[in-house]
Amino acid sequence: MDIKKLQTVVVDALEDVKGQDIVLFDTTNLTSLFDRIAVVSGTSNRQTKALAASVRDKVKEAGGDIIGLEGEDTGEWVLVDLGDMIVHIMQPAIRQYYRLEEIWGEKPVKLGAAKRKSSAEGVEAAAAPKSKSKHLAANQEQPEVKPVRERATAAKKAAAGTAAKKPAAKKPAAKKVPTGATVRVAVPKAAAADAAAAKAAKTAATKRATKAAAAPAAASEGAAPAKKVIRRIKKADE
Repeated sequence: MDIKKLQTVVVDALEDVKGQDIVLFDTTNLTSLFDRIAVVSGTSNRQTKALAASVRDKVKEAGGDIIGLEGEDTGEWVLVDLGDMIVHIMQPAIRQYYRLEEIWGEKPVKLGAAKRKSSAEGVEAAAAPKSKSKHLAANQEQPEVKPVRERATAAKKAAAGTAAKKPAAKKPAAKKVPTGATVRVAVPKAAAADAAAAKAAKTAATKRATKAAAAPAAASEGAAPAKKVIRRIKKADE
């Protein structure tokens, strides 16, 4: 049996009995004894035995060979040897302890390639419409396009052209000053105040100078003449 068909039959058989955490690995580069290895968990001894029986029966129905079956007595770890493929059916504690994924998990096989295709579920899944992503612009709902009325558009264009042709409002022209006319320019208040202050200071200085010049003359005219004191000197003979 073809290896791809065999792995599809095995995965279908494990899914029929609700096998948990099904993984599939390609071991062609690791060993020449088999090409595929499958690991699946069963929650109880009864389920592990049922998983092994399902794989055995499905492979036989498909025309495959069963080389060996081991571990059915305890049910903790059941191994099904299919020649080109080995199936390990383990309880969770045993699976976590031995960690077969770390030994054979160099090249995992996607279960999408081994999913059932001929079953009723597979046919329904293929016939079901695929959901479209709403993040893509092409898959988003496009708004309804309304027809454009040409007459209304032409009327709007004509109105816009008429508005564009209207002249802009003119600003009032500035008054022209006749040539040769004397234009009086108002003196700024600050300059007028400075000129008044300078004029007052000049007037005060002039008055002070006039008073200072008149003071010595008045003093010389109104002053009393100085008295002369004549002392008589007694002679020695007297």
